[in-house]
Amino acid sequence: MNTTLETKDLYASVDGKEILNGINLSVSSGEVVALMGPNGSGKTTLFMTLMGHPRYTVTRGSILLNGNDITKSPPEERSLLGLMMAFQNPVPVPEVRLTTLITAMVNKRMNRKLTDSPPPQVVAELIKATSEVGLTQAHLSRGTNHGFSGGEAKRSEVLQLLMAKPKVALLDEPDSGLDIDGVAAVGKAVSRLAERGTAVLLTTHQARILHYVTPRRVLVIKGGRIVAQGGLEVVEEIEKTGYEAFLRR
Repeated sequence: MNTTLETKDLYASVDGKEILNGINLSVSSGEVVALMGPNGSGKTTLFMTLMGHPRYTVTRGSILLNGNDITKSPPEERSLLGLMMAFQNPVPVPEVRLTTLITAMVNKRMNRKLTDSPPPQVVAELIKATSEVGLTQAHLSRGTNHGFSGGEAKRSEVLQLLMAKPKVALLDEPDSGLDIDGVAAVGKAVSRLAERGTAVLLTTHQARILHYVTPRRVLVIKGGRIVAQGGLEVVEEIEKTGYEAFLRR
């Protein structure tokens, strides 16, 4: 079944300050949509709002999943509907081993008990995916993101996405803090997500990851508004001239 996440004239505030000012966008199964913009333009605020973080208040407009309004749905309900976010700064959870977290997510998706041992095919898939994102089985045995470098934590987030197979994946600057090899590994993993049918919305302000992921559309955000959109030509313009031309619009 095709999945579409969209926003219509979305306004949102944080602690009483309006950050998003009429965002209209959509992303569907198998698509990658890239949202680019300088720091402070509203990218992370948009993702937190889409996930329903209680600190982020929708003041106007709506968020729709397959045409159904989820604007007022709590985060856990959105997660059960298939939304999942990879954070720009992943939080360490030392009390929960990474393999335990991933197993619980997979079991939930398969309607099994969270504590059930994973089927052999899931174990094999996890081992393969772990290697593909540049982590080791030793990382799986550690607390989630505990003691991980910034790059390892980013790889961990993408590994969780690969195993959870969400309908919609929101990746907040998945290329920040990564070296060249890390960007390549994460970029290829994001492409695999889309190839499997996940709708992918990702943010970036350096465009490095877009050398490995081909977006269907590229949107430029400024001051909480979409000020430009297009294809890879938008990325090329930003790489040549920076955001200056867009910021004057």
